[in-house]
Amino acid sequence: MDEEIRKEIRKMTLQNAFEHEGKTQEKIILGKILGTKPEFRTKVKEISVEIAEIVSNVNQLSIKEQKKEIDEKFPEILAPKEKIQERKGLPELKNAQQGKVITRFPPEPNGYPHIGHAKAAIINSEYAKMYGGKFILRMDDTNPEAERMEYHAAIKVGLEWLGIKFDTVKNTSDDMEVFYEKGLELINSGKAYVCKCKRDDISKNRRERKDCKCSRENVDKNINNWEKMETKFKPGEAIVRFRGNMKADNAVMRDPVLFRIIHGKHYTVGEKYRIWPSYDFAVAIEDSIDGVTHAYRSKEFELRKELIDAILDSLNMRKPEQGFFSRLEFKGMPISKRIIKPLIEDRKVSWYDDPRLPTLEGLKKRGIKPEAIRKFIMSLGLTKANTLAPFDSLEAFNRKFVDGDSIRLFMVNNPRKLIVKNLSITSVEISNHPVNDMGKRKIDVDKNFYISGDDIQNIEEGTQIRLLGLGNILITKKGNELEGEYVKEGDIASIPKIQWVSQKTAHRIKIIIPKILFINEKFNENSLEELDVYSEPHYLQLKEGEEIQFVRFGYCRKDSQNQAIFTHK
Repeated sequence: MDEEIRKEIRKMTLQNAFEHEGKTQEKIILGKILGTKPEFRTKVKEISVEIAEIVSNVNQLSIKEQKKEIDEKFPEILAPKEKIQERKGLPELKNAQQGKVITRFPPEPNGYPHIGHAKAAIINSEYAKMYGGKFILRMDDTNPEAERMEYHAAIKVGLEWLGIKFDTVKNTSDDMEVFYEKGLELINSGKAYVCKCKRDDISKNRRERKDCKCSRENVDKNINNWEKMETKFKPGEAIVRFRGNMKADNAVMRDPVLFRIIHGKHYTVGEKYRIWPSYDFAVAIEDSIDGVTHAYRSKEFELRKELIDAILDSLNMRKPEQGFFSRLEFKGMPISKRIIKPLIEDRKVSWYDDPRLPTLEGLKKRGIKPEAIRKFIMSLGLTKANTLAPFDSLEAFNRKFVDGDSIRLFMVNNPRKLIVKNLSITSVEISNHPVNDMGKRKIDVDKNFYISGDDIQNIEEGTQIRLLGLGNILITKKGNELEGEYVKEGDIASIPKIQWVSQKTAHRIKIIIPKILFINEKFNENSLEELDVYSEPHYLQLKEGEEIQFVRFGYCRKDSQNQAIFTHK
């Protein structure tokens, strides 16, 4: 093993042991070394053996001996750390100048946007705002087989709903001629070549770290083959590969694809092009020519940093600072198109706006506010630790935004009849919100009410209940129907307080209750519950999309005149 790596492992082990009463663990050091040197993930076994030996050795030293070695070999460990002032929001960017930062969000229009897209867009948007810079929306539309205008539009609608604004909006396909120019430059300089090997052979050579025969062709032959890619070769018969390093531990660097042939009508440029750039090549060139100073993406792209830097170095082009953060997913709620699409095809979920899905359309339909999504994402920070959050963590943020503006309405589930024989009033006025001034509503009543079947189970003859906003009722008979008498004066503190709906004006609606989609990676067949309930008639006066709190039940979003969707408690 490289002596520098061994030295770094020793340094990390001494530091961690010294900070934890003289002892550390192998798995902690392995995590630290892979965090700083991700390319060593392919050598975990070899590194683990070395770590085990060093950890064992260091743990046998006394704290005094550990400190002595640190003082002699790694004094920077004990150097006083500069006190960092606590700050809200994201950490400062490396090499950033106020007014000169340019960030971007480059989604591929091959599906509907989800919570993971929201995280990437919000982080990059916030950084641009933080430094008074610019923010670019760039549709990464270089795969005609997978991309559609429908998805392009859905992404723009979703970002608009999140309240994200852009200084520039463009398509990667706008710069196809630039990609061709840069691709030919790499071929002419011998830094790229046309490969005609079969896909299986390419994969085998990459696994075995062997050059293919195509890599030995001269520049003239490669230029000739490039021209044939434009006119003669069929998809899969030829690709352009970057001359990386077939011996590299980072598999991304083993002569990756720069261009491939794709037959298919592109949703904006039609059939004008048949050679399309790979994601890595396109994003490298685009970030450079767009002036992007800081490119932040989710950490599955981290190993591609080396390739992007290498491509830009080979072309003598400006490189952006690259940063990475963890993917964001919710437990039991998949974001992968590979999982969601079959669910739609099998009719297990209705569409991409199904309220069980973490798509932006699904979250919107469920009643999650864009402001809550932003606050939730910002609360996570810029960690690279895997973020598999429980959905109720987003609900907690949403509750703060919906509580103050949600009208309180009565709703009765599993309705049972209650007859109040001596009720003299014909209407009652009830406040729309217990704290905020949202006005009052008038409810017409007679002696006939609905109350919840669950509440009836705890009611006995001779006891009192309080109908919220109306008054106390003495229960005189319990059977299939309840009978009672209106009590003008009575105890309030110790009796059950329940919601009700007048039978004469009751409006029947369905409440959809979305639940977790997957439990232990198995589809939850009971992930959507439907309740047939009665609401008070004021429900009909609310706008579609308005948030409601059904008293003693939870927050719901009005989806239509006859349906509401449960948001959360």
